[in-house]
Amino acid sequence: MGGQMRPTMTDVMGIGIKTAEILAEHRVKTPAALAKASIEKISSIPGFSEARAATMIEAAKTLLAGDAAASTGEEKPVSAPADAGSKDKKKGKKKDKKKDKKKDKKKGKKKDKKKGKK
Repeated sequence: MGGQMRPTMTDVMGIGIKTAEILAEHRVKTPAALAKASIEKISSIPGFSEARAATMIEAAKTLLAGDAAASTGEEKPVSAPADAGSKDKKKGKKKDKKKDKKKDKKKGKKKDKKKGKK
């Protein structure tokens, strides 16, 4: 048996070489260590917000769950990536901000017109 390698930090979605190096400097060297780490521990590392820490921890857990399923011959459940919905939310927020700016501009023009009439 064997033949399968254990996942590395760069196998975790959202973690590249630099991020893996930074985490290793803070004694988080494996996806298992990341999955077990608290949000507080990871977010205490410079450059890691609580949201980023939570996302990476969840991605590590997902990777390990998939790896465990592969090693037992089980099929991995098919699901959307954890951040797929957040991209759509971000687009929506950007659109909302643009709409708000347009409304603010219109309000400003209306106020200017009112001031000019007085």
